[in-house]
Amino acid sequence: MKITFDNSYAALPAQMFTPQLPTPVASPAIFARNDALAATLGIDLHAPDAAQVFAGNHIPDGATPLAQAYAGHQFGHWNPQLGDGRAILLGEVIGSDNIRRDIQLKGSGPTPYSRSGDGRAWLGPVMREYLVSEAMHAMGVPTTRALAAVTTGEDVYRETRLPGAIITRVAQSHIRVGTFQFFAARRDLDALRALTDHVIARHYPDADGPAALLDAVIARYAQLVAHWMGLGFVHGVMNTDNVSIAGETIDYGPCAFIDAFSHGAVYSAIDQQGRYAYANQPQIAAWNMAQFATALIPLMDDADKAVADFTAAVHNFAPVYGKAWLGVFAAKLGIADPGSKDMPLITDLLALMEQDGADFTATFAALSGGQARDQFIDRAAFDAWSARWEPRKAPDADRIMASANPQIIPRNHRVEAAISAGVAGDFAPFDALLAAVTQPYQANPDFARPPLIDEIVTRTFCGT
Repeated sequence: MKITFDNSYAALPAQMFTPQLPTPVASPAIFARNDALAATLGIDLHAPDAAQVFAGNHIPDGATPLAQAYAGHQFGHWNPQLGDGRAILLGEVIGSDNIRRDIQLKGSGPTPYSRSGDGRAWLGPVMREYLVSEAMHAMGVPTTRALAAVTTGEDVYRETRLPGAIITRVAQSHIRVGTFQFFAARRDLDALRALTDHVIARHYPDADGPAALLDAVIARYAQLVAHWMGLGFVHGVMNTDNVSIAGETIDYGPCAFIDAFSHGAVYSAIDQQGRYAYANQPQIAAWNMAQFATALIPLMDDADKAVADFTAAVHNFAPVYGKAWLGVFAAKLGIADPGSKDMPLITDLLALMEQDGADFTATFAALSGGQARDQFIDRAAFDAWSARWEPRKAPDADRIMASANPQIIPRNHRVEAAISAGVAGDFAPFDALLAAVTQPYQANPDFARPPLIDEIVTRTFCGT
């Protein structure tokens, strides 16, 4: 396999990472390939040694394997030393679209940041990340991507013995809010400045310094979270080390999509207090931006002025997010010229959905077909709402809604079923689900069906 690497992160100060080779595995076999993404990257996923490369057994020429250092707030608690504990960055590739992307092996063995962990991944989280990240991409959400996935021929141990796997993850970068926090906490201003310059050059070339970088990241992150909210997506672990500076969805651990709508939806088994519940995601996003702002202050000549300016920038997250959220949900209702007058229309529908336990995805998908009434128990209440909605619909409302409301998402019960089959050696359900979720706006009644009572998934797990 030939990969044309062009590595820039490896040229940054040495304290930003640790050179680290993956740990070889016994018997790798590819079970998923993303040929379309591979074509953009100029990579042949069918090369004879592809499985060996994506398992970390063979390092292609030009790669500079490394584990990145970062810190972070985990569930609000500061941890000064995190880093890639089970992931190794092979290098960067500039695709045919002129976008630079990282190629990273996740589940490739221990690193100096593993904190006594095994550095491995089991098959379930690898399948989940592959399915959900590719579905998110198909729905137009900025996200890391899945290039390939392999089984390792080895078992890993969690609560029980499970088959091991590795996913090859592609991202515009793996730099996080926690990366900035790592160096700010150590008062390593040279590294912090080098990191800031690197991020500006790589992701925000129009930004003329830390203040402009903060504004740009806030704008991109606000839009991202609005996308999540419009899909009923619950990330599940919005720690600062899981916040991509590039504005992509990253680290699909205990994530889930809401079935019966609830503002308080929580799926993550480790989120006992509901910190990262669906409705809390915007507030947590703003909190994360405050941590990013704090990490940038040491770069400013006038700290007091920076605190005042950066505080105003973080407070601006709410209106930026609010505008993005309104645009997302207005499109879901076929409204072409949204304004503040539409806010009650949107929030009243969500309240009615929550009251009746209406399925989030199915309800919005049914709006353009005139079948949404069937999703509700209190149909008189829906009729009253619909009468308010009709005058606000654009002449081409059906077209607008069709592109804003997916028919198919990676429903939790489908993902779990695919994982169970994969653990037993059958990847046909995974393949079928992947094909469905990467065509999210096409009618597919079988995969659109909400879960039956005995199929409802209430808890998800990160897999570490």
